[in-house]
Amino acid sequence: MFDEILDLWHGSRLMLIPIIGLVIFIVLFDEKKPVEAENETVEKSAATTTTNTSSRALDEKPPMAVDFTTSSSVVSSKPKRVPKTFGKGPKKLSVSLSSQVYVFYSTLTGSTERYAQQLFEYLSTQTKKEPILLNVDYIDDLDEYFVSSKAGSVYCFIVPSYETESPLDYFLDAIKETYNDFRIDSRPLSKVCFSVFGVGDKESWPEKFCYQAKEVDRGLAKLGARRLNPLGNGCVKTDFETNMVEWREHFVDALADGVVPEADDICSDDEEEEEDSKDGIVDVEDMGKIIGSSKPKRKSAKDIMEADSCSAKEMVAKDSPTYKALTKQGYTIVGSHSGVKICRWTKSALRGRGSCYKFAFYGIKSHLCMETTPSLSCSNKCVFCWRHGTNPVGTTWRWQVDPPKEIIDGALAGHYQKIKMLRGVPGVSAERFAEAFRVKHCALSLVGEPIFYPHINEFVGMLHEKRISSFLVCNAQHPKELAAMNQVTQLYVSIDAATKESLKAVDRPLNRDFWERLQECLSILREKRNQRTVFRLTLVKGFNAEEVENYAKMVAKAMPCFIEVKGMTYCGTSKGNPLTMKNVPYYHEVLDFVEQLNEAVANEGLEYGIAAEHAHSCCVLIAQKRFYIDGEWHTHINYDKFFDMLEAGQEFGPEDYTSATPHWAQYGAEEAGFNPADVRHRRGKVVEV
Repeated sequence: MFDEILDLWHGSRLMLIPIIGLVIFIVLFDEKKPVEAENETVEKSAATTTTNTSSRALDEKPPMAVDFTTSSSVVSSKPKRVPKTFGKGPKKLSVSLSSQVYVFYSTLTGSTERYAQQLFEYLSTQTKKEPILLNVDYIDDLDEYFVSSKAGSVYCFIVPSYETESPLDYFLDAIKETYNDFRIDSRPLSKVCFSVFGVGDKESWPEKFCYQAKEVDRGLAKLGARRLNPLGNGCVKTDFETNMVEWREHFVDALADGVVPEADDICSDDEEEEEDSKDGIVDVEDMGKIIGSSKPKRKSAKDIMEADSCSAKEMVAKDSPTYKALTKQGYTIVGSHSGVKICRWTKSALRGRGSCYKFAFYGIKSHLCMETTPSLSCSNKCVFCWRHGTNPVGTTWRWQVDPPKEIIDGALAGHYQKIKMLRGVPGVSAERFAEAFRVKHCALSLVGEPIFYPHINEFVGMLHEKRISSFLVCNAQHPKELAAMNQVTQLYVSIDAATKESLKAVDRPLNRDFWERLQECLSILREKRNQRTVFRLTLVKGFNAEEVENYAKMVAKAMPCFIEVKGMTYCGTSKGNPLTMKNVPYYHEVLDFVEQLNEAVANEGLEYGIAAEHAHSCCVLIAQKRFYIDGEWHTHINYDKFFDMLEAGQEFGPEDYTSATPHWAQYGAEEAGFNPADVRHRRGKVVEV
């Protein structure tokens, strides 16, 4: 059968193939013809419409197309708020009395700490887990709680509001940076519940009553946290106790109910704006006027500068707790952000009882030295800081700026006023007392970050015009400012740790990229070979005294002229300061560390040596071998020569204004850095040297 069909195909294929092709062509042509006819009809219709429209345009305007399916309400003149696009967070979040509650607070005067302690004690009796009490001013790593938070945690904030600068401003800035950081999940607190209670003074500050509590509430909501309890507030002069009791009871009830609302980052202010935008219907012809009036007027540069100067706060206002705390510690506040203070070594030198290690190392007589700073704000919260966190903190300058001349004049006046107060102190030398009114040296290392001041170069230049030497200390957190720094007499960089982890523990820096900033500062210091550069290392036992090899690598990177190694000074206890007397190294421990460091630096192929010491300050100096001239160290400074070359506009380097180190200050001398011309006292009694 198959063979017969095959034979039939071979016999008739020449006739069948053309017939099949013709049939296929006819079928395809018939399907295409209606489509072409339809397209042709549409094209004709469009052409007719275009012709009619063109002819009508000569006589009248075409009607405006209006979408009647949408609302014709007036759009607010304010820019429409577009919420940030969030990723999908958890739809359900449960809390209970077994949830871990964190009580956060911030304080300057201690009153808010007392309120937070009372809340902590109350919650301890209501919840099954012991709450955790934390001061946000002293949290080493904010990311631990506000980026990598634990699921199911409940955050309770007791927030004061200050008219002046306070550590709370840094916390608010950190929250804003986290929200705007594209590298961080847009809802890092989506598994956290929170509630905020504001503490304020409605009678004295009605306009800014609890305004920072509102900012905290808004910031946490924007990070995705669920508001467990409405924002509460209380006036310390009227209804604080009543409102606090009511608020905390509702807070506990909300924990017990376990009902958590959906995340909502719209605050009450936004809702008020939305309500204000609801107006009547406006005719289409009037929309042009509305659009024109909605355009913001361009401000002149003068208007912008005046607005900035008016809106900027004073860093340390006279009525602020910070001002009171610093003046109580002996500071004279100069302007709005500077300070001056008499060093205890100044008093000692006036009485002929010895100067500090700077005299042994560099020839600075303490009674001729003024210790000041043009910026009381700092970018670190070091564990060994003398101020125990009472000075302002910040990563960017956001305050009013005082002129450098006013700061210098005010600092000198404040310094001389404090010298006058020592006139009646027993043992003060009349000769040295008279000399003290001619300041020759300025130690820009009092507190804070002097290089942070926007006009630091002008400030140092004015000091040099008065032939006052400049000793500038920075914390290696502002590389741009360090790179832009002009000539100083001696430039210090504090290197308090040799690894990222230990630096974070010791300095408690505010910048997230603190380690990268430090490394950049080391490279910049190496480039400043035309200046005397110094590494300053404060040894804290148990924190940074075990990293000799890593310190040597940092020395190799920066190549400083000198390395100061000093044991920390114990400044008393503080709740934000974990140090005790056990963290203070003995002098022999400092010497051991210095010898190990000197050996490690030599292993890096660098030529350094131990040059000088001051046992009373628990301080030792390592110097480059280029300062070892003719068999003796030359670490002192010829200040007159420095100013002569500077005023002449000459190019000069560190070796060009050196002076010989006295024998009593050199390492290994019997005097151990104490000037034999002075008389040492210990506990009021003369000590034979």
